[in-house]
Amino acid sequence: MRSRRRSTSVAVRAGVAVGVAGLALVGVSVPAATAQDRVVRADRAEARACYDALLPAGTAGVDRREVTSTVDGLVQARLAPGGGGREGDWDVAVFDEAGGIVAASSALRSRELAESFVTKGQRLVVQACRYAGPAGTATLGVDFLALTPQGTPTAAERAEVVRVETPRREDKDTLLGLDLDLTEKGDATGVEVVLAGDADRETLRASGLGYTTVDADLSRTSREAAARDRAYAARGRASGLPSRRTSYRHLYEYEHELKELARGNPRLVRAFTLAEPTPEGRDVVAVEIARDVDTAADGKPVNLLMGVHHAREWPAGEHAIEWAHELVNGHHRDNSIRSLVAKTRNVVVPIVNPDGFSVSREAEPKGDFTRFDYEMKRKNCRADDSPPQLRTGVCRANPGGTARGTDPNRNYAGFWGGAGAGVTWNSETFRGSAPFSEPETRNVRALVSSRAVTNLITLHTYGNLVLRPPGVAAVRAPLEEPVVKALGDRMASRNGYDSIPSWGLYDTTGTTEDWSYWATGGFGFTFEINPGGFHPPYEDAVVAEYTGAAPAAGAGRGGNRAAFLDMLANAADPAAHSTLVGTAPAGHQLKVHKTFRTPTSPVRQPDGSTTPPIQVTDTVESTYSSTGGRFTWSVNPSTRPYVAGRYGRDPQGPPQAAVALANPPGVPAENTSFPGNPVAERIPFTVQAPPAADNGRFDVSVSWGSTRTDWDLYVLNAVGQVVTQSARGGTNSERATLLDPPAGEYTAVLVNYEQADPANPDDWTAGRVEFASPVPPTYGVEEAYTLTCTDRQGRVVGLTDVFVDRGETVDVGEVCADPTRAAKQRRR
Repeated sequence: MRSRRRSTSVAVRAGVAVGVAGLALVGVSVPAATAQDRVVRADRAEARACYDALLPAGTAGVDRREVTSTVDGLVQARLAPGGGGREGDWDVAVFDEAGGIVAASSALRSRELAESFVTKGQRLVVQACRYAGPAGTATLGVDFLALTPQGTPTAAERAEVVRVETPRREDKDTLLGLDLDLTEKGDATGVEVVLAGDADRETLRASGLGYTTVDADLSRTSREAAARDRAYAARGRASGLPSRRTSYRHLYEYEHELKELARGNPRLVRAFTLAEPTPEGRDVVAVEIARDVDTAADGKPVNLLMGVHHAREWPAGEHAIEWAHELVNGHHRDNSIRSLVAKTRNVVVPIVNPDGFSVSREAEPKGDFTRFDYEMKRKNCRADDSPPQLRTGVCRANPGGTARGTDPNRNYAGFWGGAGAGVTWNSETFRGSAPFSEPETRNVRALVSSRAVTNLITLHTYGNLVLRPPGVAAVRAPLEEPVVKALGDRMASRNGYDSIPSWGLYDTTGTTEDWSYWATGGFGFTFEINPGGFHPPYEDAVVAEYTGAAPAAGAGRGGNRAAFLDMLANAADPAAHSTLVGTAPAGHQLKVHKTFRTPTSPVRQPDGSTTPPIQVTDTVESTYSSTGGRFTWSVNPSTRPYVAGRYGRDPQGPPQAAVALANPPGVPAENTSFPGNPVAERIPFTVQAPPAADNGRFDVSVSWGSTRTDWDLYVLNAVGQVVTQSARGGTNSERATLLDPPAGEYTAVLVNYEQADPANPDDWTAGRVEFASPVPPTYGVEEAYTLTCTDRQGRVVGLTDVFVDRGETVDVGEVCADPTRAAKQRRR
């Protein structure tokens, strides 16, 4: 059994004594291992899960070492490649003497880290397994790290979730400035926030912002969710997921499952390691799924799905890996999925931040959101940016606790340094020391920049949202806003989420899609999965949300499975990206290439000042390997959205005056099945046409007294179609927005979904329709790709510039012409 650690412990490597203010760290000596002890050997490879069982000594493909813990603390078992210059795939697992799994690692090479808690005198078996490849040896290192108390443990304070009322943009700015733990659940009038204790409560009270309690005891909720998970898994029945899984995976299970998908489907699935290891030295594992998967430069559009930038958001990884299973299963059994897989390449990275996820997943369940509640860790394991005295200790036991590290989803270059990201090391949204300072974000950057990723979804929890760029309200939407919004709306119609621009929740900078979309032109979205927590019960947050079953908002609509399929269909659609056609000899390689610089936001400093933007250099390229003759090659538009311009239109009249919505007498009966049950209140209003008025948007809003009462708001056009809606629970207001509303008759429909006290109805008030003028568009420059062709010897034999827009097909002709002639043609 694993030892229970004190929440106020830190780790020090055995044999090293360190002094830190407030800490008493004691070094413990461990006898040095001999060279013979450190080499593990196996005559042949066996494809098995090393963590699945403790195997008898002498089992083929396995070597093992018996060790005894000398400390109350951590065991670290690391593998590295053996000698001889060959590297295969070795895995490692640590078991207790009864055969119970303590820790494991199953990445794709022989670079593994298995780490967990042990007690002094505990007897362990370290099992090394040769999974695949030519290397008959690997190097094993086993270390014990002592845990010592950090002063006197203090009792955890009550943690809670509250909804902070932010009806005005200034209110959201005030909330962002408090540096509290904001969730991704919110709307135009409020945001849910985690208060870890009395200090957070006092900070919020002092701000003057109003708030109501949503969950008064997060520790209790965490215990109840864990109990539900145990009961659900114990039923022994397969779920409706593609994998039939019934519980949250561990990191080593993700790694093994991905390479098993590749081993079982060698022409369809390729498992690979991203470019850089994490701060703790872990590999980041991904899979690519495509017909003839090893022919990577075949010109097909690339669809990328990622999970777990934030360590505590476990459902994000589950949905990502289930999507990988979906594509593999569907390719074998479903003609429609087989057709889409044949037209695309799909990359899945379930765990972008494996260090942080491993810490969170293996931690003692607490749910109190204190500094040492490692289950609720959000960030990565970077230690360098914290104060020097807090850099000691490993990520899962250190004096900085969960506060240490960088938020990967504030570390991308898109508008980095601006509002909506922390500027100090201990902020939950700390942006890092510079754009792309973290290996996790550099991994994604390298993948997106080199593969012409046309479609990207990054998965998070929680809030039931489909978010699209931009993350900052002041940036203004891209010229393609109608197209991007339509795709987001289509996916939201499947999972029942709200489709909004990211700034509609609150301003954020340095996020994944705000870099990928503006820099590369590939569509990018964030999904905030489930309405109920960072990793609530598996049955709800994973099974129901993915499959579209109750109680998920997408019940009966297809859920996230259908939303992901919509994104894949968009990736396969030539109208959604750009296409180059032409001819090239067999064995020649074509490349489109573009290098550019983009400014960050003015960089906010801890003292409230700003410094000038940083110019970030990006290189975007895509390659195509010619098989001879005519080719078709999917790429992103040559002009990146950042410089193309901003969406809008010229006003043809003033905005319409606000319209008050009169509340009809009485309160309709409760109705939980609108529109199937039509019982509701209906208030008509008119949107005027130019020249009397020209409206770039309207906002319909209503409010009421208690957050335990729930009114839903729908807006219908003249033929009864829902054109916008706001139907969220746990709020005391709703706001529905429609951009560029056509002139005509509309109806605001108010549905009495639930009353806190039916005997004393809480009726809605303050109904209002507000109008705003359209903002004129802006237009920027056009950019070109440099297209080169190299022959079999690597010589450049063709060179030209290519301008191509979204939905456009450009014929580049016989691109592999003499480079001198091509250059002359380009100058004409």
